[in-house]
Amino acid sequence: MKISKEAEGEMKMSDISELDLQNLRHLIGGFDTTHCKLQEYAKCASDTKVKQFFEKGAKSAMENKQQLMRFLQ
Repeated sequence: MKISKEAEGEMKMSDISELDLQNLRHLIGGFDTTHCKLQEYAKCASDTKVKQFFEKGAKSAMENKQQLMRFLQ
């Protein structure tokens, strides 16, 4: 990935290659799937600690997805 910085220190969308975009799409989709699955596991869990474990993982997956989505703005 060719990284050039704008005045604000942000990477320009035009500097991301097609392969990088495909990889971002794949990663974002994976984190979205993980988030959905972990939310469902948390919903089905009866043990409080297990429920919290899955909720924490779901939150982390969503945060990672959102961080990657920033590259597409």
